[in-house]
Amino acid sequence: MIVQCELCPKLCVIPPGQSGDCRIRVNLDGKLCAVTYGYPSAVHIDPVEKKPVNHFLPGTTIFSIATVGCNLHCKNCQNWEISQCNPEQAAAVSLPPEQIALEARKYGCRSVAYTYTDPVAYYEYTLDGCIRVREAGLKNVLVTAAYLNEKPWRELCRYVDAATVDVKAFSEKFYREICNATLQPILNCLVVAKSLGVLVEMSNLLIPTLNDSDRDIGGLCRWIKENMGRETPLHFLRFFPHYQMRHLPPTPAATLDRARQIAIASGLNYVYVGNLLVEDAQSTHCPSCKNLLIRRIGHSVIQNVLASGRCPHCQTEIYGIWN
Repeated sequence: MIVQCELCPKLCVIPPGQSGDCRIRVNLDGKLCAVTYGYPSAVHIDPVEKKPVNHFLPGTTIFSIATVGCNLHCKNCQNWEISQCNPEQAAAVSLPPEQIALEARKYGCRSVAYTYTDPVAYYEYTLDGCIRVREAGLKNVLVTAAYLNEKPWRELCRYVDAATVDVKAFSEKFYREICNATLQPILNCLVVAKSLGVLVEMSNLLIPTLNDSDRDIGGLCRWIKENMGRETPLHFLRFFPHYQMRHLPPTPAATLDRARQIAIASGLNYVYVGNLLVEDAQSTHCPSCKNLLIRRIGHSVIQNVLASGRCPHCQTEIYGIWN
């Protein structure tokens, strides 16, 4: 029996014995099965700033997991060895949802990240993990491209505390040619997540000649301000040659600085640069009085003067989850 997956906008029609576009949802005797459920191929302890998340429990560590598979096929993917891998080709460990929080606590982590490939691809595992982690009193973070249909996304967001959504480009053409996806469903998921109370941060990897024009950057920044709010943190990330894009150079520092200036001029309150050490570009300042609140160098927090989520100088409330 042929089955149709209704998880993401690709709506894969899957013959018996075959998998959908994400590689991990398989038609077994007419039943759609997520074959990586409970078997992550990556388990690490990371600084939370690495996700990147700068407005969520700064300076803490986060228990980070991923299974193989992804419903995007970005030609520049830095985790392509697992995101574009078939389940039977990858090493994995057994970690059922009910054990995730236990492992996180064992290593002193206050939160869990579903990350590296894309947690919406291994959706059932992500959802059950989030439910169990929330029940255990820890917090959940998604690092995702958010290419998901609205109904399952809304269900997942009920158990998510924070999410960094990677907007690949503010360009339909880019999504179709580079990622084998479309832009609008991702923008819809961003608005839904914010409306449901998820702490949303956004990232944008700038790839030379492909998505680094003033038009693309400015369009994204204006959309964020108008649809997500000026308080939504935005991370511009440096590209390095990976996977099928080894012919392009790393993003120049000048491009990242230009993007940051465009975002600030557009009215965004919190704009960061990642994958490049730039003085002050990882630090958080008060949007009202401009005083330094959290000083970071790379993924390390050097100083944090926030007082109960407010600027100690002018008492402005700073968007984030701080306690």
